[in-house]
Amino acid sequence: MIEVVLFEPEIPQNTGSVARLCAATKTPLHLIKPLGFSLADRYLKRAGLDYWPHVNLTVWDNFDAFRAARPQSRIVATTAGNRGHTPAAYHVFAYRPDDALVFGTESRGLPESLLDTAGARLRIPIWGQVRSLNLANAASVVLYEALRAVGALEGK
Repeated sequence: MIEVVLFEPEIPQNTGSVARLCAATKTPLHLIKPLGFSLADRYLKRAGLDYWPHVNLTVWDNFDAFRAARPQSRIVATTAGNRGHTPAAYHVFAYRPDDALVFGTESRGLPESLLDTAGARLRIPIWGQVRSLNLANAASVVLYEALRAVGALEGK
C-alpha cells in the first residue's frame, strides 16, 4: 500500500492538509520528528477539520526508526533540485504499491543522506519562477498520480 511520509514538517497547516488528503484516500501518513509544531496545535486541527480521527497516522522519532519498521517499502524521495542526480518526473515514474512517498521540510527539503539512500527520486516539473510547490500541493499531485498508476483509483 502506498504511504505518505512527511520528513520533519514545519508548518501545521500543510501537515493538516496532507492529513486530510490521506484521510480522503485512505493512505497511511507517517510524520518523522522533530515536528515544527505540536500535534495538538489548533491550526493543525483546523486544517484537518473533523477528519483527524480518520487519518491512519504514525509518528516516528526519526527516519531510521521508520525504515527499520518498514523495510519492505521502497523510498521514493521527492526533490525540487537534482543535486547531482536527475530525478524522474512524477508523471512518468513507475510507481509500485510498496512505495513510501517521502516529502521534505518546507524550508530545507530532504537531507542529502536520505536522498542518497532512496530507491528513487521524483520531481514535479515547474516552469515558473519558483523553487518548489507548497508541500500539501506537491503531496496531492504525487499521491494521486501514484494511486492512479498502481490502479488504486479503479472503480472510485
